[in-house]
Amino acid sequence: MTDWRRAVRTVGHSPSALPLAVMLGVAVMDAFTGSEYNLLPVYAAGPAIAAARGTIRNVVAMGAVAICLCILFAAKAGRFGALRMYVALVAIVYVTLAAVYAARSRQKTESRLLDVQEVAQTLEDVLFVPLPSAIGPVRLGASYVSASRATRVGGDLYEAAPSPHGVRLVIADVQGKGLQTVRCAAVVLAAFREAGHEREELAEVGHRIEAALDRRTDGRRFVTGILAQISPDGHLQVLNHGHPPPLLLTHDGRISFVEADEPVPPFGLSTLAGPFQATVTRWTLCAGDRLLFYTDGLSEARDSEGRFYPVSERAGPLLKEGSPQEALDRVRTDVAEFTRAPSDDDSALLLLEFTPE
Repeated sequence: MTDWRRAVRTVGHSPSALPLAVMLGVAVMDAFTGSEYNLLPVYAAGPAIAAARGTIRNVVAMGAVAICLCILFAAKAGRFGALRMYVALVAIVYVTLAAVYAARSRQKTESRLLDVQEVAQTLEDVLFVPLPSAIGPVRLGASYVSASRATRVGGDLYEAAPSPHGVRLVIADVQGKGLQTVRCAAVVLAAFREAGHEREELAEVGHRIEAALDRRTDGRRFVTGILAQISPDGHLQVLNHGHPPPLLLTHDGRISFVEADEPVPPFGLSTLAGPFQATVTRWTLCAGDRLLFYTDGLSEARDSEGRFYPVSERAGPLLKEGSPQEALDRVRTDVAEFTRAPSDDDSALLLLEFTPE
């Protein structure tokens, strides 16, 4: 790294470097402009800038440096003891006091924000546990991208776990954004983790999720989702609640969507939809078959011309080789090349490969 680049990086990271550099610049200008100009009050920029990143002690130190420079250059210009010098000193003192107040307020806000972030990260770690690379006869890959810069997760969710009936999984997308969305996602995950292992029928797991949303949320949001089960013999069951259909890539290279036999309303809309029969779509997987479960953050990603990302045409061929996780990484790279813009929606991907013993 060259010296000037190292210097720029130092200025950017040290809370004292930038205020000192600014006051040094004022000193250079003061030396070249001569006594006819009055730049003495401009030294107050040092403590003012220090308040943006520095501690209270740092701000006071920059104020002291500004006072020393002010007196030094006043004496150099023959203005020591003049009214201009005292006016400049008073201005520096007042700016330093204001900067101390600003730095103190900023530090309190940063401390509270840090506490909130630690709580949020702990909550995210509890709710969204990383999936293992394999569960029984299934190899797994998972990927999550949050549209929020402040959090790692949002309203999309996924989970996979073993059960006496096979590997069961859920992937879902909560309508809306904000804290209530994350709360709904937590309710869905908790209900699945409890019922996914206990209930014999997949539809019963869906009923438990529906009941949990009805009890523990405000009823203003719905959740699209898929419940799936893969038995050791490759028997696949899919219960789709208004969610984008999973993409099936067979061992011989065929690509198709696993469409639902009959539409089922999203979770949270059962009271509006009225009584309905949850229809489970059934399929038989062969060794090497892969299933991509995803949320609409993938299928509704747009390029600069507003075209949606073609899941089967672009993502399908990328899923053929490598481990499930490596395949998902290629899909993420391809989506970034397609959109050429940061994601404006949460996106969850879950790739399963059936590998019977």
